[in-house]
Amino acid sequence: QVHLVESGGGLVQPGGSLRVSCAASGSIFSINSMGWYRQAPGKQRELVARITSSGSTNYSDSVKGRFTISRDSAKNTVYLQMDSLKPEDTAVYYCNARLTAYGDYLLRDYWGQGTQVTVSS
Repeated sequence: QVHLVESGGGLVQPGGSLRVSCAASGSIFSINSMGWYRQAPGKQRELVARITSSGSTNYSDSVKGRFTISRDSAKNTVYLQMDSLKPEDTAVYYCNARLTAYGDYLLRDYWGQGTQVTVSS
């Protein structure tokens, strides 16, 4: 069993900052990458940012220069620092981990339950 637990969402004013975290736990053999996706009402889930085990990152164009993804490999935790937030960043943010688990050894995607981020005055 693998579990992803997110924390840190909430309400913030436009221009403000917020940091969300995601910790992966359970029978983890190896993590390939971790990332954040978001889904706004009536829209498809989209990639926000991703970081590989080697530290390579990629961001969606809409958040480049405003969001920063980082990780603590020892804690199997990924962070998303969100600055200069805009109302259009409002969405449910989902953590994703692409990993292999003990006993399975296939590369699979695991998802967190999501955390709401609302940017509003």
